[in-house]
Amino acid sequence: MINKRYKILLDDQLIGATEFEKADAPMGVVFGSVAFENIDSGYDFFKNHCLANNIEIIFDHPEDKVIATANIPNMKILNPNGVEIVGQATTVEGMDNDGFEITILGVPYPFFEEEFPHHVKAYNERFT
Repeated sequence: MINKRYKILLDDQLIGATEFEKADAPMGVVFGSVAFENIDSGYDFFKNHCLANNIEIIFDHPEDKVIATANIPNMKILNPNGVEIVGQATTVEGMDNDGFEITILGVPYPFFEEEFPHHVKAYNERFT
């Protein structure tokens, strides 16, 4: 199966992409690695964005360039057809030396099942 690539936009500017390779299907949660576009330091980028926009930083360790954010409301995730994946919150965490992960919490059903049927199938197969 070829994974879909989801565009990550912040303030309507493309900053990267993800394949949402992991999920917690019953909770409507998807998460995946971020492949940045034209961003050298994810830590610096997200820290500056959060500080400039009064977005809560849940964890910050400047020495190791590790950060975890609360919901970033002006972040949009678009599927290959341009449909926005909307949940209750979109967060980012990670470190410059180890990569970053984006999470969308609370994607509603039935949309979750329509957009991520492979995650729902994988979950259901665990119990059959």
